[in-house]
Amino acid sequence: MPDVLTTLVQPGVRVEVQFGRSKIYSGLVERVHSETPDYQTKNIIAVLDEVTVVTPQQLQLWDWLADYYCCTLGEVMQVALPGHLKLTSETKLVFNPNFGDDFSELSNDEYLVAEALHIQNEVTIDDARKILNKKTVFPVVQSLLNRGVLFLREDLQEKFKPRKVTAVRLAEPYRSQPDLLKEVFSELQNKERQVEILMAYMALSRRQPVVLRQEVLQKADVSPSSFATLVKKGILETYDREVSRLSGYEDELADAGELSPEQRRAFSEIKDCFSTKNVALLHGVTGSGKTRIYVELIRDAIRQGGQILYLLPEIALTTQLVERLQRIFGSEVAVYHSKINYNERVEVWRSAAAGKPVVMAARSGLFLPFQNLQLVIVDEEHDASFKQFDPAPRYHARDTAIYLAKLYGAKVLLGTATPALETYHNATTGKYGLVELNERFGGLQLPEFQPIDLREQYKNRQMQSIFSTPLLEGLQSALDNGEQVILFQNRRGYSPVLECQTCGWTAQCRHCDVSLTFHKHSNRLQCHYCGYQREPVSVCPACGSGKITLLSFGTEKIEEELKIFLPKARIARMDLDTAGTKSNLAALLNDFEEKRIDILVGTQMVTKGLDFENVGVVGILSADQLVRFPDFRAGERAYQLLTQVAGRAGRKNKQGRVLMQAFNPSHPVLQEVLKGDFAGFIRRELGERREFRYPPFTRLIHLTLRHKDAHIVHDAAAFFGKLLREKLGDRVLGPVLPHIPRVRGLYAENIMLKLEKSAPLLANAKALIRHSTEIMLGRQGFGQVLVGVDVDPV
Repeated sequence: MPDVLTTLVQPGVRVEVQFGRSKIYSGLVERVHSETPDYQTKNIIAVLDEVTVVTPQQLQLWDWLADYYCCTLGEVMQVALPGHLKLTSETKLVFNPNFGDDFSELSNDEYLVAEALHIQNEVTIDDARKILNKKTVFPVVQSLLNRGVLFLREDLQEKFKPRKVTAVRLAEPYRSQPDLLKEVFSELQNKERQVEILMAYMALSRRQPVVLRQEVLQKADVSPSSFATLVKKGILETYDREVSRLSGYEDELADAGELSPEQRRAFSEIKDCFSTKNVALLHGVTGSGKTRIYVELIRDAIRQGGQILYLLPEIALTTQLVERLQRIFGSEVAVYHSKINYNERVEVWRSAAAGKPVVMAARSGLFLPFQNLQLVIVDEEHDASFKQFDPAPRYHARDTAIYLAKLYGAKVLLGTATPALETYHNATTGKYGLVELNERFGGLQLPEFQPIDLREQYKNRQMQSIFSTPLLEGLQSALDNGEQVILFQNRRGYSPVLECQTCGWTAQCRHCDVSLTFHKHSNRLQCHYCGYQREPVSVCPACGSGKITLLSFGTEKIEEELKIFLPKARIARMDLDTAGTKSNLAALLNDFEEKRIDILVGTQMVTKGLDFENVGVVGILSADQLVRFPDFRAGERAYQLLTQVAGRAGRKNKQGRVLMQAFNPSHPVLQEVLKGDFAGFIRRELGERREFRYPPFTRLIHLTLRHKDAHIVHDAAAFFGKLLREKLGDRVLGPVLPHIPRVRGLYAENIMLKLEKSAPLLANAKALIRHSTEIMLGRQGFGQVLVGVDVDPV
């Protein structure tokens, strides 16, 4: 390293390093020392930053993640750093047309790169080096990024589409000549409902600049048809208004409302917990008003000058909650996740470093550079979306948040209606504080459950396609009462299996050991693991029979069949096929909220963060499917998912109904859901876990070895298992074939470590995994085997 750079190098700054003859990468300085390493070093060509881009707390978090989740520091950095801070010679630069062509403020080097981009639109950093005839161009690129002259190609992702809401205003000539309304009221004196609508609009328009159609209907308490009549008469008109999900909040702020006595008690207990413990669990039934308590805690932290990180499992599915907090806290709220574009990511990164009070984020928000973090809220802490699966680090956002808070001296609140067993065990054994809310806000009742035994329905010939008679009657009753319905089936597509009735052949994926799912809308067979598609067949390729049939059903078939039995109902589907993009999801949620949809059919997407006041009935089409999965957590997941989806019913002003179809409604988990018996569920599940030595009484580490050759991965897994067993004995289970042996062309074998809860044992096991991985990869024939380590799998 040149002497001139010595004073500039410090932990947290980026430097430019050359690998090979032409590859140049930006690296991050973690530590400055004078020890001689036992490997060949690379010279630093340039220092890219005058000030640190990563804080000491962030570096500590990275070290902990790499150590705890058994991965490399580089893998953590790859996930943690936003794209604009990771530059390589292959990085593509794209001209920003909004900048224009005025380059007068740029330096000579910046001008040359900007001009080339203006002409060619896209160049690589390697091209920029040739243009400037310099080895070091990263500082120039960084400066152009900061000025907004260019983007990075990987950062050109689709923005969140703005949400459109239907607003109302007076039609002309009444808008410009309000005196004419006197004649209108005279004409409508015998039309009571139309007068109520007009009066409701007038009252709302005096208080707020924009009046929404939904607000008018609610205030007047009338049907949409009366409203439509006023529009037809040319008295009122509707128009779409865009409400941005991510930009600064510009509307009038709303008051959060008073805490109920039960909420005040919970708030007080949380504060008491925080005086002695750093982590507390808020266990509140669905609709108990947990968010209102979060608001009060956020206010407290803001008053003390602190920052709040509010973690949500999937930010795209919780837009209602984001908007609610923005209405209360306005522009003090920032939203951060992996799908927002480059400018927004940079803005939130910088605002967090500058002390932005509230950051609502998916798990990636853990890596932001906070200035004074005081409170971390993990909402729906049980949700599996908080776990990163691929690539490494396979971290759990809830557990990482607890460590992050420890670094800043902050408090952590975990909130959910259905806690993870590990979390609840920690709370009941005194490791965490525990606060419970057992009543719905406003004294509303929890939904009434009605089990439907499908065996009896089939026996008595009361099934109509995939619907039982009681379910269809419940749907019709809800529609007759002007209520909306949510139907839940955790499988998308039309049918998951295409089978020959003569020989049993099924349509399989070419790259994975799974059956292809039939999607009727596109008339394609599709693999939900690798994306492979093909045309459906009408003749069996194995035996030539024409008896090809579709087995079981997904959300697409439910939607189609419902239209036969309830032809007047307005039906929509919410799954990855229909709500895969942010704009489609926003439109779907908006239509349901504004009562343009009667029945919403969906996968587990419908369980997350949705709060619709008019949902009277929730239908669950095949509850058994959730408890049959070969996994020790299947019962826990089923209880959580069914309780969460049931909680969508009757949330505002009356008790809802949950109709649950099952072939075995007497299954223990389903009975516990039906009775709302959380205590019984926990007692039984923990008893089974203790007996069979599963978490929370042990620690698990899951190892997956992958290779394109089944024989190689089998031999490698046997060798790896032998190395582990020499030190850990019968704590090593496997290797075994996974539930799906081949995915994306790679065969897999699994090994599981089941360890007693001992920190030294866990540390030794991870060190052994690292050492065994090196030995195995060094053995002839095993060099290309991929090893995935998952600590605390979910």
